[in-house]
Amino acid sequence: MTPDYSRLCFIFNPISGTNRRFDLPGLLHQRLGKSYGLHYEVWPTEYAGHAEDLARTAAAQGFGIVVAVGGDGTVNEVGRGLLGTGAAMAVLPRGSGNGLARHLGIPLLAAAAVDLLRQPRVLPIDVGRLNGRPFFCTAGLGFDAHVSRCFAEAGTRGLATYVRVALREYGRYRPTPVDIELNGQHLRSNCYVLAFANAAQYGNNAYIAPLADIRDGLLDLCLIDSMPLGRALRVAYGLAAGDLPNSGAATYHTTRTVRVRTQQPLGFHLDGDFAGEATDVQVVIEPLALPVVVGEAFK
Repeated sequence: MTPDYSRLCFIFNPISGTNRRFDLPGLLHQRLGKSYGLHYEVWPTEYAGHAEDLARTAAAQGFGIVVAVGGDGTVNEVGRGLLGTGAAMAVLPRGSGNGLARHLGIPLLAAAAVDLLRQPRVLPIDVGRLNGRPFFCTAGLGFDAHVSRCFAEAGTRGLATYVRVALREYGRYRPTPVDIELNGQHLRSNCYVLAFANAAQYGNNAYIAPLADIRDGLLDLCLIDSMPLGRALRVAYGLAAGDLPNSGAATYHTTRTVRVRTQQPLGFHLDGDFAGEATDVQVVIEPLALPVVVGEAFK
């Protein structure tokens, strides 16, 4: 059955972002009026994980597009709920980093993001899985996962809080030895950061894997084995400039699957949210597994 893209369900995380006065119903009434022939509903989330259940229900009820209104955590939940349903995911970015929205060319201005839904352009994207758990932008082991756990406990959101937490933890964190299997090779390395990139950036235009293509059926791996001060400065500049592969501070690989083993549990994140610890991690890519609404500039 062909999805009905004229039926839209907005799954709204009311605590995402810093503007708690965001008037989503008013915005939709203004930008998606009756003249466009669209039917839409707004379903607010009430607890962690609720967006996944709501997305699955919306797809079952025939909504052709389910819109994640929130940050990358909300996007991850909605995407999980839509896998295998045939419904497309759209993003109205309301988070701290908005990594997937930026990669897909979705405007950060709410009105412009909503306007894309009048005549949506839908393309399928790859989906990553870490130990079976989906991610759509990036996943990773090591320092970035550690920072994501501390960030969740910080009490405030936003880029300034993230930078403050990262700088505080930089002097405390120590890399972990890992065994990596990919492309028929076996690598032994310290892991300060091991990022699995489906999309190019973490969010806030911090490009961990600027060559990553979300539709090529491959993961881009970024390995940083240690972070002395000089390298940390090169990494920071490379993330901001989108030039990390040329900085000499990181090693890159592309692969369809990778396995990582450690002697001690190592934290991991999925789309920026701390998700647990493991000593054995398997990451795979599922090509073109989720249809999404993309921006005009996305290629």
